[in-house]
Amino acid sequence: MIIILKNGATEEQVAHVVERIEAMGLQAHLSKGTYRTVIGVIGDEEKIRSAPLMAIPGVEEAVPVLPAFKLASREAHPQSTIVEVGSGKTITKIGGGHFGMIAGPCAIESAERLDEIAGSIKASGANILRGGAYKPRTSPYAFQGLGEEGLKILRDVGRKHGLPTVTEAIDPRHVELIAEYTDMIQLGARNMQNFVLLTEVGKTGKPVLMKRGMAATVKDLLMSAEYVIASGSMQVVLCERGIKGIDNACRNMLDIAAVAQVQLMSHLPIIVDPSHATGRPEIIPSCALAAAASGADGIHIEVHNCPEDAMSDGPQALLPEQYATLAAQIRKVAAVVGKTF
Repeated sequence: MIIILKNGATEEQVAHVVERIEAMGLQAHLSKGTYRTVIGVIGDEEKIRSAPLMAIPGVEEAVPVLPAFKLASREAHPQSTIVEVGSGKTITKIGGGHFGMIAGPCAIESAERLDEIAGSIKASGANILRGGAYKPRTSPYAFQGLGEEGLKILRDVGRKHGLPTVTEAIDPRHVELIAEYTDMIQLGARNMQNFVLLTEVGKTGKPVLMKRGMAATVKDLLMSAEYVIASGSMQVVLCERGIKGIDNACRNMLDIAAVAQVQLMSHLPIIVDPSHATGRPEIIPSCALAAAASGADGIHIEVHNCPEDAMSDGPQALLPEQYATLAAQIRKVAAVVGKTF
């Protein structure tokens, strides 16, 4: 960390700042200029990060050298992380050149329906099955999911088709149960900054799919990932799923630039969800291909065999045959930018 003192800071104030730094077990490197005095802090930055430095007389600014998301940062971990989802013969890798194709319905409605959807997306090249057993809905009267019954269906269908599974956790009380049934735990946009939930999910050690909040910056997303990593799980996949914009033509505004930004700032894989970003099946393919071309580590798409009967997010789901066409195109584009499946 670098501490910049105010113009005209007295010798006593400078000495006091140095004294406070050394009291924390750190070293202070003093550099005096014509107008400013700068103190370089050498040692474990975490010891000083939460200290009220700006309250010390004479201090104008404290600038961290490393980002606050230390464990998630590219500086701390230069090599790209490869997240492995599943076990045995059904492992899917995401990151480090490996591309994830996550697909499935918004909500698990029945074993028969999920089985049919899973069979179709597997044939199209999907390598992770998604489906919600617990649904965070805007209305308390909307379908809330099948709970544990849905988890059992997801596990059984995933095993039948050789697909690792991912589902969303919305309550810390459900985390242990979800970890028992699924291969990956999703943290949705509404819960990206539910820090109690983040901590509990991190403790499971399971791979985590973390979606960007609707009004969250890239730094906010990485700070939330830091919670999960600090709690015990380094296997985190980030997901750009659109943020709130000024135009209501789409459900959200897809921030493709976030893919490149995250890859510069962090070693964690980042995928894109054009289904939630747009909410419009007719433009999901274009946005998915743009995401693949941007270098994203995967694409997350909602697929349903009868959207008009869907109990959640039917209007934004692709039909299996539409997904088959798109998946083939995605694989071609992803291969051009060096991704493997």
